[in-house]
Amino acid sequence: MSRAYSLDLRERVLSFLETNNNKKKACSLFKIGIASIYRWIRLKKTKGNLVPIRREYAYKKIDYDALKKYLELHPDHFLFEIAEEFSVTPQAIFYALKKLKITRKKRQLSTRKGMKIKEKTFLIS
Repeated sequence: MSRAYSLDLRERVLSFLETNNNKKKACSLFKIGIASIYRWIRLKKTKGNLVPIRREYAYKKIDYDALKKYLELHPDHFLFEIAEEFSVTPQAIFYALKKLKITRKKRQLSTRKGMKIKEKTFLIS
């Protein structure tokens, strides 16, 4: 994950632009992109400072015990239905199930091994 440029560098670039209004020269001198310069100018105009914007990440933890109980009550639900219940993405449910070593195969009839077992039990009875 990339990190924000330091506040000191941002201030130096904008002070350079006050004396010398050449953005391309500032890009080559400070080795930064021109989009960053335009973003910092806009940030200075709107907020009045150059403090980098920090995003707050809200990672949601899935309660594995609650997930197991939910699957016992609703074994036929799809991943997107389970994800709606826990208000996470279907991918998060997929990885949680993978971590718990729970497979989501609905039936064994489509596999050869399952078909052989079914044939044996049919012939015996």
